[in-house]
Amino acid sequence: MHAPGKIIDPQLLMLAYRSGIFPMADSRDDPEVFWVEPRLRAILPLDGFRCSRSLARTLRRGRFTVTCNAAFTAVMEACAAPRRESEETWISERIASSYTALHYEGFAHSIECWQDEDGGGDGSRRRLVGGLYGVGFDRVFCGESMFSVVPDASKVALAWLVAALREAGAELLDCQFMTEHLASLGAIEISQARYLTLLKRAQEPRPRDQSGWAGAAGAAAGAGAGAGEGLAEGAGTGAPLALPAGFAALLAKAAGSSSSPGNFIAQSFTQTS
Repeated sequence: MHAPGKIIDPQLLMLAYRSGIFPMADSRDDPEVFWVEPRLRAILPLDGFRCSRSLARTLRRGRFTVTCNAAFTAVMEACAAPRRESEETWISERIASSYTALHYEGFAHSIECWQDEDGGGDGSRRRLVGGLYGVGFDRVFCGESMFSVVPDASKVALAWLVAALREAGAELLDCQFMTEHLASLGAIEISQARYLTLLKRAQEPRPRDQSGWAGAAGAAAGAGAGAGEGLAEGAGTGAPLALPAGFAALLAKAAGSSSSPGNFIAQSFTQTS
């Protein structure tokens, strides 16, 4: 459970994201936050995700069960856990509580990777082994953090996120800061000025038949999993990004193709690479 305390006002937090700014903290127990506007910004073009042969093979084998918004708090806690004993986290208790509040309002989402513990394959005993979370609005998703306790789990979570964002009609996947890991998956670095241009464009109202939301993701809105499902009535309205609906549409398309979801996703990346 998160320690009680004053969360960041959700309206202020969303205004910051819509303006290209996000909060961080110095440590887990730091009650204060500072606002960050990087001079250089990492984004992952949704048509530029690099799915290596090994990752495609992992997706096809279905090593993980992947869900959306099934364990948001658990994903945040795992992301906040120090990777090394001497390392501090920027995800403070106040930040965690603030994003949990956004999750319940439909603006923050998680992707989870699960692995069977007993090897039975029935999902009766499964363990959270990877995932990511972020903030979504209009046609934008701002990735905050990811984690992995077994090889490839975070990569699989990111692959599913990209595929679901395509279904949801998203245009901009913000990764905040560049890392070697993100670069290997297709992320690029742009100026903050260029980022703000893309951010503004992805928030502009668009006709429903041009936004991507009116496609399969829109049809699956009622089936979206997790908080905020069905809330996004259209793009450019200040509404949450329809990521859960995009995720549901992805599963529906895979089922319609008589293919496993992982194989369907791997094929989609092969066709666009």
